[in-house]
Amino acid sequence: MFRKHRTKEYVINFDGIEIHIHRKKIKNLYLRIQKADGSVKASVPLSLSDNQIRKFLASKADWINKKVEVAQRHPSSKPFTYTDGEVHYFKGESYKLRVIPIKGRESLMLVGDEMILRVKEESDRKRREKLVDNYYRSYLKKRIGELVIKWEPIMNVKVNESRIKKMKTRWGTCNISKKRVWINLQLAKMSDGCLESVVVHELTHLLERYHNKRFYSLMDSFYPEWRNYEKELKSPID
Repeated sequence: MFRKHRTKEYVINFDGIEIHIHRKKIKNLYLRIQKADGSVKASVPLSLSDNQIRKFLASKADWINKKVEVAQRHPSSKPFTYTDGEVHYFKGESYKLRVIPIKGRESLMLVGDEMILRVKEESDRKRREKLVDNYYRSYLKKRIGELVIKWEPIMNVKVNESRIKKMKTRWGTCNISKKRVWINLQLAKMSDGCLESVVVHELTHLLERYHNKRFYSLMDSFYPEWRNYEKELKSPID
């Protein structure tokens, strides 16, 4: 039989995930996933045993794993240092950064599960970040163009211009009068489904300005898959 843990604050390992337990004088158990780093914290009533806690965690296993994965993979997980061995993301896949000092032309390429960044030895963090961002920007420019060409005839809309920039609070915006769409650079790190969902979302604003019933009805009719990516896209943006 499992006894109640005497320590008020401790860590248990559940399915490979560390759960930070904090026992309090409360009636219910509360779980929190820290969006900054994906760590899991649980506020637990003093009366619960570790066995009861584990049973509760087991009932929430799918939710915990999904939330932790999103937090760890999300662009805002932690500030990047652009140093050798750091994990970066592209199109929803993870790559280990490999920094190679060179004297010639700087470049970035993907080889297997590695993101190989060839930079001058004296390059600083800002320079390395710029090279990675340029790689993302080049990909997005091409892919967004393809998606706009795909969806314009389907939705019977016309986009005059699409642009890319880093945004703090939005994945995309649409200037309806100028028919101009802005897409967040961070979407290069997300899956193609997330990117397509955002593009369709912004194009739908050319048909309906507001996020009302008609807007979401149009989204459902054009791209019902958008709901599959909604939770991932609701995470805060760095």
